Amino acid sequence: MLKYSVLPGVLILLASCAGQNKEKDGDERLTQYVDPFIGTDYHGHTFPGAAWPFGQIQLSPDNGTQGWDWCSGYHYSDSVIAGFSHLHLSGTGIGDLADISFLPVASKVIFIKGERNPDFVTRNSAKYKHEDEYAEPGYYSVVMNNDIKAELTVTERAGFHRYTFPENSEPGLIINLGFAINWDRPYKTSLTLVDNSLVTGTRLSTGWAADQHVYFAARFSVPVEGFETVAVGGEERTVGYLKFGVKDVLVKVGVSSVSVENAIANLDSSLPGWDFEKAMEEASDAWEKELSKIRIRSDDADQKTVFYTALYHTMIAPSLFSDINGEFKGTKGDVMKANGYNRYTIFSLWDTYRALHPLFTIIRQPRVNDMVKSMLDHYKQEELLPVWELHGNETFCMVGNHAIPVIAEAILKDIGDFDRELAFEAMKASSIYDRDGMGYHDKLGYIPADKIQQSVAKALEIAIDDWSVAAAAGKLGKTEDAAYFSKRSENFRNYFDPETGFMRGKLSSGEWTTPFDPAFSRHEGSDYTEGNAWQYLWLVPHNVEGLIDLLGGKEPFADKLEQLFQVEEGVKGEEASSDISGLIGAYAHGNEPGHHTSFLFNYAGRSWRTQELNREIQTTMYTNSPDGLCGNEDCGQMSAWYIFSALGFYPVNPADLKYQFGSPLIKEARIEVAPEKYFTVKAPEASLSNKYISKVFLNGKELDRTYITHQEIMEGGTIEFFMSSGRK
Repeated sequence: MLKYSVLPGVLILLASCAGQNKEKDGDERLTQYVDPFIGTDYHGHTFPGAAWPFGQIQLSPDNGTQGWDWCSGYHYSDSVIAGFSHLHLSGTGIGDLADISFLPVASKVIFIKGERNPDFVTRNSAKYKHEDEYAEPGYYSVVMNNDIKAELTVTERAGFHRYTFPENSEPGLIINLGFAINWDRPYKTSLTLVDNSLVTGTRLSTGWAADQHVYFAARFSVPVEGFETVAVGGEERTVGYLKFGVKDVLVKVGVSSVSVENAIANLDSSLPGWDFEKAMEEASDAWEKELSKIRIRSDDADQKTVFYTALYHTMIAPSLFSDINGEFKGTKGDVMKANGYNRYTIFSLWDTYRALHPLFTIIRQPRVNDMVKSMLDHYKQEELLPVWELHGNETFCMVGNHAIPVIAEAILKDIGDFDRELAFEAMKASSIYDRDGMGYHDKLGYIPADKIQQSVAKALEIAIDDWSVAAAAGKLGKTEDAAYFSKRSENFRNYFDPETGFMRGKLSSGEWTTPFDPAFSRHEGSDYTEGNAWQYLWLVPHNVEGLIDLLGGKEPFADKLEQLFQVEEGVKGEEASSDISGLIGAYAHGNEPGHHTSFLFNYAGRSWRTQELNREIQTTMYTNSPDGLCGNEDCGQMSAWYIFSALGFYPVNPADLKYQFGSPLIKEARIEVAPEKYFTVKAPEASLSNKYISKVFLNGKELDRTYITHQEIMEGGTIEFFMSSGRK
């Protein structure tokens, strides 16, 4: 789709050809509805550059600005390009990657002895305007104020640059291995001109990923006529300057976490030729194939753009980590090998277990199998399942251990050929390992707030994991384990204070923490993680009925839930997290712990309220603009919520095989649940005002319940929602 610039002539030709091909099929091309700029403004933290679905390379511009809203390297408010780097995070709340930065320059680069790397980056950066940018799936271009045109595309394992320099310029390229985004700092770098068309290098760094290894190889379409390297701002920060004698330069880049040799093999196997247009077309076709997993019918172009951009964002991470020969960096720095599967990285599990991984179980089951095998590989190295894995490193970011529900979900849904016994061993071992208050949770039934910070959030998340272990144990015939973890999953009850009606921190003495204000939130010393008592009261998706009992029954439960959305001051505290965004009262859609909350009215006989709130969230917190996300994308979770919600159902408890009805926004959708097998969703009267469900029919039979099962979806068939403007 065209955004913020005049479409290059070559793309007009490609789009025209693609359109002609699709007209024969009677289907329109879906990539035209993806806008990679959505989420690059406000706190979305996405990047606009070129990526392959779940690929090894994410090739995108970086502004060179340090700050929270630049976690992906790019923010729409900026106007500077400091380089185009090859690895990026999509929507995280912590910055890292942005590795191996290339910047084309139009004049000779001067090195100043003793200059700091940030100063060097600032001095050599280029300005740009958004009207001179263009992005679509698998392609990005920009014309900078020095009149250099940079174009980027990708294959599954390689990045492809095309630079067009202006007349009367001195074409050159800076390769900056010292470039850093926020938390990252290189501790070893090297850059070598192997011959006049091949440059290789190494960048080892510490940051959010404590020990990240990136090896790369870059092949040039024209001879390198000059090559100079210098350590800018320290011996570990190598910068190279390459000179060319022509105005049109192509560069192909491969990366590896293991070796330069593997980077060369990744590059040459994935991108053997020099046909940039062909690579663009293949990237576009790869995205078209993946986007076609869900084909919707809508008369609203903006709605299509929001939907397909959301679907696009669910396919950036996890990303490919193993090389073409299967090798990858292990968590202890040694070389590991994935035999018979693809090893993935970037598991933002505290976020993504809620909706992204459940979405994968419907439309990407082979990848689910490989992702579970990746998690089990991590377990074999660390004796723990991953918490937040990043490029061969355990960051231990966020709370709980949510590889557990992801694996349990795969077991319960009969997905893949991974080793079930090893999987259960890993789930159980990770659940009883004394980390982050787990020992207290097991022995006392609660985590003392004076011993462990964020104790309430941690315990509630652990209880969800415990339920998942119990469910998997039941499936595998492990009755004792099922009983043990089922009982432990009820520990959420020990945090409920009937006097205030909230989940509260409890001291070693058994007393509640004080002072208490349910709206108060802060970064440090809190009983909650990126939230407050209003938001965490509802984090019992595995036993909503039990929570209803604690709150006195369905009516008091629904009344209290309504208060959540009506509180005038939903969040208090000067140090309240920026992640607490997208507020409706105290409900925060911009952060993940509340993503299931609007669906809880279904359990208390007020489904109409779930439907109202879903329509409000769908249409106000997801829009067709750079600031179109109300909070961090978080590696696809924010978008996965929208995909499910727009289709009309959502996995409140990700592993219980049920999806609660919300309010479908899409008039019709065909979901490919298996090759040539489809589940169709119809809601022909759905609109902004027609948000209430009056009846639901599954394969012609009326449903008298508020959910559909996973099996019913995967069997194929049709669900039809009859919508109205008046609540039932």
